[in-house]
Amino acid sequence: MKRPLDPFPGDDASAFALENVADGVFAVDRDFIIRYFNLAAGEIARVAPADAVGRTCREVLGVTNCRSVCVLRQCMEEARPIANRIVTLKRAGCPNVPVCVSVAPIWATGGMVIGGVQVFRDLSGGGFVSRLAGLQPLDDFGTCDPHLSEIVRMLPQIAQSDSTVLLLGESGTGKEVFARAIHKLSQRSTGPFVAVNCGALPEQLMESELFGYKSGAFTDARRDKPGRFALADSGTLLLDEIGDLPYAMQAKILRALQERSYEPLGGVETLPADVRVIAATNRDLGRMVAEGSFRQDLYYRLNVVVIRIPPLRERPGDVPLLVERVLGRCRMAVAKNISSVSPEAMEKLMAHNYPGNIRELENIIEYAAILCQEQVIEPCHLPEHLRGESGGCGVRTGRTMAEVRFLAAREAVERHGGNRNAACRELEISKDTLRRILGRRDADA
Repeated sequence: MKRPLDPFPGDDASAFALENVADGVFAVDRDFIIRYFNLAAGEIARVAPADAVGRTCREVLGVTNCRSVCVLRQCMEEARPIANRIVTLKRAGCPNVPVCVSVAPIWATGGMVIGGVQVFRDLSGGGFVSRLAGLQPLDDFGTCDPHLSEIVRMLPQIAQSDSTVLLLGESGTGKEVFARAIHKLSQRSTGPFVAVNCGALPEQLMESELFGYKSGAFTDARRDKPGRFALADSGTLLLDEIGDLPYAMQAKILRALQERSYEPLGGVETLPADVRVIAATNRDLGRMVAEGSFRQDLYYRLNVVVIRIPPLRERPGDVPLLVERVLGRCRMAVAKNISSVSPEAMEKLMAHNYPGNIRELENIIEYAAILCQEQVIEPCHLPEHLRGESGGCGVRTGRTMAEVRFLAAREAVERHGGNRNAACRELEISKDTLRRILGRRDADA
């Protein structure tokens, strides 16, 4: 509920020339009534600035355990600024979001604290698929590459069609991410999205996994079981690594695509396949057709809409954008307020050729975030094959991920005077996980 506002020093907009900054900024008086709320704060909190002014910050920006963790209250009571506190922002009708908060008191001419100003930054990093489904600007997708940007621009039109899509790209380029985005943008978005890795299923189980089976089809088949086509009914089915599909199964997949129907193993009734199929592979299907290991008719049936996703080494300009997004997720995963990557570390990240593509980059940043004890990731925090001759930051080189996790867990326990519950809260892991990390290393010793 909005309240009438008395004159407040600093109500003049010129005192808050902050409309174009990326961080959320708002100011309150002694009664915690919001007197200023910038555009970025509105975007993060999902509330219009005009609707926020005149209401209490608790009404607009509900924070988990608001009364006990109110940084603004502490700031005004102690008359001092407080920096880099991480809290969880509650948003009506939207997912909660972690934010990094810094606050400072507002002083009157006579030296009395009359309010406070808070700056907060979204630490969630944003999700590729959710942003894509919301049709956000292209610079939110972690790419400045013209080819990939053009693909993203065309995705809404591709999604509206029910045609088969073939995603081509090396392992780790994000083919499943694109498949999920197409599903979310399509008219089938309310239906299920089912992904199956054709290379991970044993050949003898492939048919029953894809098409299901009827009771009595084979030994131990005591009841009917639906396959992936049935589970994806009215939705989207991703056939990942379709280049690994056994030759005998390719004819059955072809029939399901052409006739839009299939027969469960051991069944006599043909069932409709109301499914939009997306196929993905890191193999050269054209060459496989020439070699006779992939059916030509299935290849041309899949080759309706083809999306080639470029590897990360061909778009090094995307590395800083992707690093920022991955770092946003890592901040919460390791419970640290890591703000950025140093220019020297970024130079090494951009020079790497990433044979594992985005998946490799994610692992590198996660590794660095675990080692980093400061606010900036330096070259010494990177894996050994990347940091080269650059120093050690006091960190021994050549550690495995298990060693890094052990050291991080042990240091957290030590910081809290042996209180494992407090260490678990800091690391955001369960007591069983902490016990397993520390116990496994002790057992190996």
